[in-house]
Amino acid sequence: MLKRSVYLLFLVFLLLLSCEQAHRSVSEFDIFVDDLGRQVKLPKRVERVVSLAPSLTEIIFAVKAEDKLVGVTTYCDFPEPAREIEKVGDTIRPSLERIISLKPDVVFVSTASQLEGFVRLLEQKGISVFVTNPSSIEKILENIEVIGKIVERDNEAQSLVEQLRKRIERVEEKSKDLSRPRVFVQIDKSLFTVGKDSFITDLIRKAGGISVTENIENSYPKVSKETALSLNPEVIILPDSPDNGEPNEVFSNSDAVRNGRVYKINSDVLSRPGPRIVDALEQVSEMIHGKQ
Repeated sequence: MLKRSVYLLFLVFLLLLSCEQAHRSVSEFDIFVDDLGRQVKLPKRVERVVSLAPSLTEIIFAVKAEDKLVGVTTYCDFPEPAREIEKVGDTIRPSLERIISLKPDVVFVSTASQLEGFVRLLEQKGISVFVTNPSSIEKILENIEVIGKIVERDNEAQSLVEQLRKRIERVEEKSKDLSRPRVFVQIDKSLFTVGKDSFITDLIRKAGGISVTENIENSYPKVSKETALSLNPEVIILPDSPDNGEPNEVFSNSDAVRNGRVYKINSDVLSRPGPRIVDALEQVSEMIHGKQ
């Protein structure tokens, strides 16, 4: 009888212990949903972060969590202190071994620059991966907020997003009653551009224009010369790069070229879905409508 009582007490002790451990296990982690709809389990206190995209590095600096960054890519060059953080390779071919050696709590990945297979490799090594893939300016703001929560900079992220929203609203207010010119964004002279799923298409809309390629599937399609000829944009925007100094010759008789409405913009500011996207919005709005 005594043995049975001791045995039962032991079982109760084990049950209570397992419940406590389970509670502790759950309470020490948070679940975040990334842009691919994946549930990502992360420790409540994220202390070590690797960023595999310049835009994500910019967000982490903007919410004042740069002290948590232990690794970035060779393309992470803004702000200037990002250049001093240990490099884990470029955005296309980061070093798995180097990332693992840094023992990050989370690796932030942009689907604009990483392959799904690499994400799977990291997860197989037990490293949590959070993927961003914003298709609009609103989604970029949401990314800033959730990254702020992950790195325990909620207040900083919310304050930043509030400031950015006010600037966005001012741009939209200025252009709401103005005509909307047709805009073509030439990513390079081979006629890569922005399509239906690109946040840059949303940016042009908010800036007061209409992207002539807004109904083309995919984020960054390449259009044929025949298609480009038929678009006849009134404004052409050239993200600056060595091979994108002027519009493709197919636009030589377009309204944009004939009226001298070809503009250049810093490609990093326009193409990185981070806080500086609002700088790009303000600049594109001025290109389309002038100073208001």
